[in-house]
Amino acid sequence: MHYRSITDLADMLQHNLHRLPRDTDLVVGLPEGGMLAANILCLLANVPMADLESFLAGRSFSVGRTKLDPATGAPAPQRVVAIAVTEEGVAHARARLEAAGLDVTLVAAYGPAPDLPEADLVLETLPEPRIFQWSFMQHPVLEQACVDIDGVLCLDPTQAENDDGAAYLQFLASARPLYRPTRRIGTLVTSRLEKYRSGTEAWLAARGISYGRLVMLDLPSQAERIRLGAHGSFKAEVYRQSEAPLFIESENRQARRIAELSGKPVLCLESHRLLTAGMLSAEQTAAQPGQPALRMAKAIARGLLGPSRVASLKRKFAR
Repeated sequence: MHYRSITDLADMLQHNLHRLPRDTDLVVGLPEGGMLAANILCLLANVPMADLESFLAGRSFSVGRTKLDPATGAPAPQRVVAIAVTEEGVAHARARLEAAGLDVTLVAAYGPAPDLPEADLVLETLPEPRIFQWSFMQHPVLEQACVDIDGVLCLDPTQAENDDGAAYLQFLASARPLYRPTRRIGTLVTSRLEKYRSGTEAWLAARGISYGRLVMLDLPSQAERIRLGAHGSFKAEVYRQSEAPLFIESENRQARRIAELSGKPVLCLESHRLLTAGMLSAEQTAAQPGQPALRMAKAIARGLLGPSRVASLKRKFAR
C-alpha cells in the first residue's frame, strides 16, 4: 500500500512545476481531490484558480467575475491546466471539457503509470493500492481495516477527563468527533477498557458510525492497563490475527509498536506516515551508520592482537 500526505503532495507539485506549460494562466481543480492540488498549484505558479463548474461557466474563483465577458475588459485564459489527484478524476472531466470545445492540459497528480490515455501529464507514478491523507476516511480499505477510536474518531480525553471514573464517563458521552468516516469500518480496536463498552457503543451509534466489530481491552482498571503497558501490544495482536490490510492509529509510539509486532502496515495520524516493519528496521540501521564499520574494526583488532590482548586493552581504557 502507498500513502501520500498533504505535505507529500505539496512537495511533489513544487518539484514538478517546471513540467507544466510555461504560459499557464489558469488552474482548474477537478473533482475527487483536485481542488486541493489546484489550490497548492495556483499558489506556487501565482495564477488564478477555478473549479470545473466555474470554468465551464466562464468564471474564476480568484478573480470573482466573469472572465469571458468582453464587457469586463478581462482577457480569457489562453493556457489552462486542469488537475485531479488521480487519473479517475481526469477521465471523469475529460468528456465534459471536450464537449465544451475547451483546450485544456489534463494533469493527474498521481497515476499507476507515467503515461496514461486519461491524462496529458502524470506527475508521479503511484501504483494501487494507494491512500491519501485528505480522503482516508472515505477509502474502501476502511471496510476491512482496524481503526483506533481515541485520536481518530474523537479527540483524546484530557488528563482531567481520563480519571477512570465520573469524569471519564462524561467524556465517553460527549467526546468531540474528529475524523468522520463515510464508510463502514471493519474493526474498531481500542485500549478503552471493556467495562466502558456500553458508553462507547452509545457514542458511536449517536454519531452514525457503522462498524463490524468493537474490540476492547479486557482489564479491570486504568491502573492495571498502565502497569502492563499493553496499549500497542494488545492492538498489534488483534491486528496480526485479523485479515485486515491496514491499521489506523493516532499515536506515533503505538503505531510503531503495532507495525513492529504485527509485521503489517500502520497509518499513523500523528506523523502522517504509513509505517511498516521493514521501514522501521531500515530507520534503525540508518540511525547507527558507524556500527558495521565498528564491528569490522573490532574483528581486525582481534585478528591482529588476539582476544586476550584486546580484552586487556578494554580493561585499561575502562579505568
